[in-house]
Amino acid sequence: MVQKILIANRGEIAVRIIRTCRQMGIETVAVYSKADADSLHVQLADEAVCIGDAPASASYLHMENILSAAISKGAEAIHPGYGFLSENAKFAELCDSCGITFIAPPAEVIEKMGDKARAKTIMKAAGVPLVPGGLGAVGIEEGKNVAKEVGLPVLIKASAGGGGRGMRVVKRMSDFDKAFRAAKQEARAAFGDDAVYIEKLIENPKHVEVQILADKYENVIHLGERDCSIQRRNQKIIEEAPSTLPDNLRKKMHEAAVRAARHAGYENAGTIEFIVKDDEFHFIEMNTRIQVEHPVSEMVTGIDIVKEQIRIASGEKIGISQEDVEFRGHAIEARLNAEDPKHDFRPAPGKIELFHLPQGLGVRFDSGIYTDYEIPPHYDSMIGKLVVHGADRMDAIRKMRAALDELVIEGVPTNRMFLLMIMLQEDFEKNNVDTGFLPRHLKGLLKYETR
Repeated sequence: MVQKILIANRGEIAVRIIRTCRQMGIETVAVYSKADADSLHVQLADEAVCIGDAPASASYLHMENILSAAISKGAEAIHPGYGFLSENAKFAELCDSCGITFIAPPAEVIEKMGDKARAKTIMKAAGVPLVPGGLGAVGIEEGKNVAKEVGLPVLIKASAGGGGRGMRVVKRMSDFDKAFRAAKQEARAAFGDDAVYIEKLIENPKHVEVQILADKYENVIHLGERDCSIQRRNQKIIEEAPSTLPDNLRKKMHEAAVRAARHAGYENAGTIEFIVKDDEFHFIEMNTRIQVEHPVSEMVTGIDIVKEQIRIASGEKIGISQEDVEFRGHAIEARLNAEDPKHDFRPAPGKIELFHLPQGLGVRFDSGIYTDYEIPPHYDSMIGKLVVHGADRMDAIRKMRAALDELVIEGVPTNRMFLLMIMLQEDFEKNNVDTGFLPRHLKGLLKYETR
């Protein structure tokens, strides 16, 4: 087992990783930018190293500075969390060349699954259902041919992409050229790679993902699925576990996810993402890292996913068999952002003047904020994740409503009331939920008074 881990991240996920390391008796090293000198993860870690100026390119994305910090502090391993360098194959290779364990899949797996077009080819070979479309990157004329073959509407998607960037919807062939060029330009700016591929747009599906764990000994298990259908501009806002899909469909998805991980030669924690429509599911991508929404899977299984990541990276077997994974109750996660929903969700950095944490049985808040904390303007606006666990879905909804009502954050605008309005929405309560939920209900959800 590794004895010292450097966390190459910030905010709530860095705090989350430090918490598990403490429970395992593992020393931690935090890295931070100059803008994050007063951050909670810096205060909680055993040691901390400043790695650069505020921009992520000068700090959290600066591979050499992070590796230098790990070597100077004697860290045996690096946990990348999510975002930043978590799915960077080059960084994984550099860690290996320095004799440092990268708590993630091997570099070659990150590389092949990070290329969304290549990943589709691998999944097809594994017998996993795919969204109709091309299997590889295309030029504009080939892309038009694929679009005509599968039929409009289609999605133009960045091969190296994620998070909705480098993505365009085409509903008329007359719009294809403009959309194609825009997708390539955005993909180049976001990922340094302008390759795109084409697939059929399945309108308003459910977005469901399966959490998997895999070790070096070819053991692969799943921890059930999460429904992540409530999204704004392809960014998840609410996540639930389990989904409310029919049991036979859920079983097929679980089996497909395990099969996909085996075929990819996967190791560590990962997520297979599907879209579901009319009782059919289709693979869309694999995330080779821990997900933001992993706590809902932890809440319904009682399994610490970060702990399993560390154990697997240390060369141990998965600590539980598939037969021993038990699913209990229902969990919901709401992403809390420092933003102003009534002004097009404008990011709102600033000083937190008062913070009161909701409490009670089955309530969890993963965050890196505290009273008097100054939210920097340089990074993502998410400041915390409120997670609840109930006996069933309705119990969890009621618990989330109460927790959001109790939560107090003053000094900066947040989306707290917007999240509460979702929990109170009739279609949400009845589980009439898909990726078109927010576009359909946005105006109504914004009709609230700020506390």
